Amino acid sequence: QVQLVESGGGLVQAGGSLRLSCAASGSIVNFNAMGWYRQAPGKQRELVATISTGGMKNYADSVKGRFTISRDNAKNTVYLQMNSLKPEDTAVYYCASRVGLGPYDYWGQGTQVTVSS
Repeated sequence: QVQLVESGGGLVQAGGSLRLSCAASGSIVNFNAMGWYRQAPGKQRELVATISTGGMKNYADSVKGRFTISRDNAKNTVYLQMNSLKPEDTAVYYCASRVGLGPYDYWGQGTQVTVSS
């Protein structure tokens, strides 16, 4: 059973930065892709960023130019560097991974990010 553990969330002022980490219990090279999603109160979960085994990255329009996803295969960890944070970035951020090309198979427990204005 794969376990994903997020860390790095917290409270930050608008314009600030945070770096989220997602540590996997096994080798992340076994995954077709890993990603970050977020869910704000009263809203549906939405894609933030994904990164494939080959390093291809995809971002939601709302975070392009501000967020960067990266991976360290040696540490079995995926990161989300978040800069120029806005109050609308406030949400619970989830790490996810998938083995194939379908829906994400594994999810972390989430980490809260709160951006104050």
